[in-house]
Amino acid sequence: MAIRVEYLVRETGNNLRRNLALTIPAVLTVAVSLALFGVSLLLSGGADRFTQQWRGGIEFIIFMNPDATQDQIDLIQNAVSTSPEVKRWKFFDKQMAFDEFRELFKDKPDLVNSVTPEILPPSYRVVPQNPDADAVTALAAQFENQPGVKQVRKATDVIKDVESLTRYIKIGLWVTSIVLFAVSLLLILNTIFTAMTARRREIEVMKLVGATNWFIRVPFMLEGLIQGVSGAIVAVIATGVFNSQVFPRIQKLEILKDFRVDSGQLWVTDIKLIIIGCVIGVAGSLWGVSRYLDV
Repeated sequence: MAIRVEYLVRETGNNLRRNLALTIPAVLTVAVSLALFGVSLLLSGGADRFTQQWRGGIEFIIFMNPDATQDQIDLIQNAVSTSPEVKRWKFFDKQMAFDEFRELFKDKPDLVNSVTPEILPPSYRVVPQNPDADAVTALAAQFENQPGVKQVRKATDVIKDVESLTRYIKIGLWVTSIVLFAVSLLLILNTIFTAMTARRREIEVMKLVGATNWFIRVPFMLEGLIQGVSGAIVAVIATGVFNSQVFPRIQKLEILKDFRVDSGQLWVTDIKLIIIGCVIGVAGSLWGVSRYLDV
């Protein structure tokens, strides 16, 4: 028996309208669970971006003044290269600093276009022999007041605390999301089961006149899909608000100015939320109709 589009639209709309009191909680639960999951993905992306310039064991960075003289740059290089406390180091000239700046802010082309390599400071990325926080702090302090040095940024306890806090928050959000995913499935299942129970006699007549299980099943599955997608759309809006409102406040702290996600990561997160919303909606409704029809 062929399924007509107008039949699907009519039956799905009727089901949603009749079960509005159950549909709204299902949509909201899907939205909350997906929003928490989306926030955890954004936090993960922000933490990755935050630690990007500290990868490879770098414990502190010596930023030179943009107008530092060659003698001042050579003086710091000589001190870094001859220090027995330095395991290895790497010099980033202005062009390399610009390339890194362009990568970090690739989602903000207007900002990148307003900057030239000449205004960015060269820097030394230093890996100490002793990774102990106190030893790193003491070594970094030797360079803080040297001529031509603008700032020494250290990857010590603050960075480690931020990473640890982010990890615990992500775990908490994941656990909460999983629980709410399960609740969402049950709510959608209950909504579909209630709708089918209300139409028990109609379904029996449809089966007697030759309607296939899929003919009966599809409108209810579409109802679940709409619930899942609706919740996902709300979650996408919520994660967008989180990205635009919360991350800028985090970045006001100088040490956390690189804690952010670019537009590409945000789009990937949104796509994942929509896909998961579809899966939850279809899975919950398919489970419901399969149980009722004994298929």
